[in-house]
Amino acid sequence: MFKSLSTSLIARGILAVITGIIALAWPSVTVLALVILFAVYAFMAAGLQAARAFSSRTAGPVLGHLLLGLVDLAAGVIALAWPGPTALVLVLIVGVWAITAGLVEFSAAFASGEPAGTRVTFILGGLVTVAFGVVLCARPGLGAITLALLFGLFNLIAGIWMLAQGIELRHTGKTLQQAHSPHQETMAA
Repeated sequence: MFKSLSTSLIARGILAVITGIIALAWPSVTVLALVILFAVYAFMAAGLQAARAFSSRTAGPVLGHLLLGLVDLAAGVIALAWPGPTALVLVLIVGVWAITAGLVEFSAAFASGEPAGTRVTFILGGLVTVAFGVVLCARPGLGAITLALLFGLFNLIAGIWMLAQGIELRHTGKTLQQAHSPHQETMAA
């Protein structure tokens, strides 16, 4: 689609900045969009399970895939019918994931052979991740908005970085072309 890496980075940067601004301006809309995205995923998974069920040659897998398809379909319908509770459940899942990941990271600090600096990094990272997970689980309503705001902030920062990299790459590319052109003329003469 794009002929150069710099153009691709600039376009992605612009989209990320726009997404970040929208997420920061309307975090509740961002949470709703996440719930709708989850519902779409559940509907797609239901369709794929149904396709697998009807492509199976034996009855056992057919029944299992149909049941999984029905569960996926129900999850999608529930997500659309009750987006608020669905958002809270998704936040709780992220919170439990963060607690688990933080504990694993904390325990990795005590693996044999790790230098002191690495241990400190693992310990601090693990503690921050566990604290983030605990906050999400303790206040999932606030956690949903916080996740939307963090998503917006991340996209804003990443978008600005991509824009800067694309502009720098475009500038560097022109500089390299100008530096390269006289060299080719000298070799031709």
